[in-house]
Amino acid sequence: MSQNHHHESHNGHFDIHAAARRILNAAGFEADIDQAAHHQLDGLTKPAPMPAGVRDLRQLPWSSIDNNESRDLDQVEVAEALPDGSVKLIVGIADVDALVPKGSPLDQHALANCTSVYTGIDVFPMLPEKLSTDLTSLNENADRLAIAIETVVDSNGDVVSFDVYRAMVRNQAKLAYDAVGEWLGGGNVPDKVQGNAVLSNQLKLQRDASQRLKAERMRNGALDLETIEATPVARDGKIVDLTVVHKNQARDLIEDFMIASNVAIAKYLEAQGRSGIRRVVREPERWGRIVELAKRFGTTLPENPDSLALAKFLAERRVADPERFPDLSLSVVKLMGPGIYALDLPGKDPGGHFGLATHDYSHATAPNRRYADLVTQRLVKAALANEPAPYSNDELTSIAARCTEREDAENKVERTIRKTAAALLLRDRIGETFDAIVTGANEKGTFVRTIKPPAEGMVVRQHEGFDVGDRVRVKLVGADPNRGFIDFEGKGER
Repeated sequence: MSQNHHHESHNGHFDIHAAARRILNAAGFEADIDQAAHHQLDGLTKPAPMPAGVRDLRQLPWSSIDNNESRDLDQVEVAEALPDGSVKLIVGIADVDALVPKGSPLDQHALANCTSVYTGIDVFPMLPEKLSTDLTSLNENADRLAIAIETVVDSNGDVVSFDVYRAMVRNQAKLAYDAVGEWLGGGNVPDKVQGNAVLSNQLKLQRDASQRLKAERMRNGALDLETIEATPVARDGKIVDLTVVHKNQARDLIEDFMIASNVAIAKYLEAQGRSGIRRVVREPERWGRIVELAKRFGTTLPENPDSLALAKFLAERRVADPERFPDLSLSVVKLMGPGIYALDLPGKDPGGHFGLATHDYSHATAPNRRYADLVTQRLVKAALANEPAPYSNDELTSIAARCTEREDAENKVERTIRKTAAALLLRDRIGETFDAIVTGANEKGTFVRTIKPPAEGMVVRQHEGFDVGDRVRVKLVGADPNRGFIDFEGKGER
């Protein structure tokens, strides 16, 4: 270990890239592909061609909305207003399986990691960039093979029908959340939308469909959460800031479409009598503490987990105190416990997704960056072709467990790298006092996140009586980027 530290920190200069790689390796991720995978990759020189029987939908006005810096584009969207007031929505998902067959060396590498890891400093992609940002990415003005998921949303927000098929698509506009969100909220028109009536109408129609879908989910008790995810911002290898992602209409729109599409895929496999991998969030582990939190705000929640009551409480708090809402959201998310992947047998219900208030939920919309989605894609393609399933139920069970385990590991890696970055940012501010929120309180210790900058650390002294959701003041007593440690001492309630 000491060698690494020596290598990463000399003359006060800390190599954050080396640190990110070390943290990734320590968590059991493969940062690099092996020789067999390299050989397979070298043989891939162009995107998958269009096989017979695939619908040619390249002429539709597809667009994508993603993070400003995203280059691995998994999905494109298009909407059409139907005469009866319904909206037909089609989401195109990159056909990654077309170039990465089951069991091939690149597939083995993807299974080893199960997910891309986004650290804010470096991206460690599940599939090499030649694939994930090029040959299988739904890039602007490029012909790409896709799985099309079509849902028809009526004026109430009910999905009245869904269909799944293979298609050839062409993304006509790569857009970014922040710019589109600002415009949909009444702000400046993005360059690509300016003077483009087709795209402008598309996005407004998509927003209408998404708002219908969201309203219907909310009626069913979906939780409208907004958590603060602080991402380190690096310039010239130095950490200069931690930024926070805020919700906007563009993010909501894509989230609503992805949820509808993931539900449609689960229902499609079910209708075909096929097994799948489902995303399950069980009832909250610490419902009692959620009830206690609500009581502070004068709200009495039922004794037993009730997503509708919780959703109503959260909606009221968002309006009453928008500034603190992300902190309340984060507390609720922590108390709900983690999501897992589970085998979904036809006719058997492995459990719903508490936070989304839906029972049929798969992960199918991000095959370039999540392994469960790639496996689901293969199951769907086999069903479409009337071929036997490429995986046995036992294989799906073990893949689901691996995806769950790796996703937990990924969260830890991202958190550790965020802490390393935050420690770098804060190491010159020892002795200062900060406003914070308690994010964790268990046998491992008491943890807080400062409000500005949003840095997570441990309260090593004077944390008596601190519990999740409390607003507190803390003094910074230590920051060590080598270990990703930030230590505070409590100064009491705010």
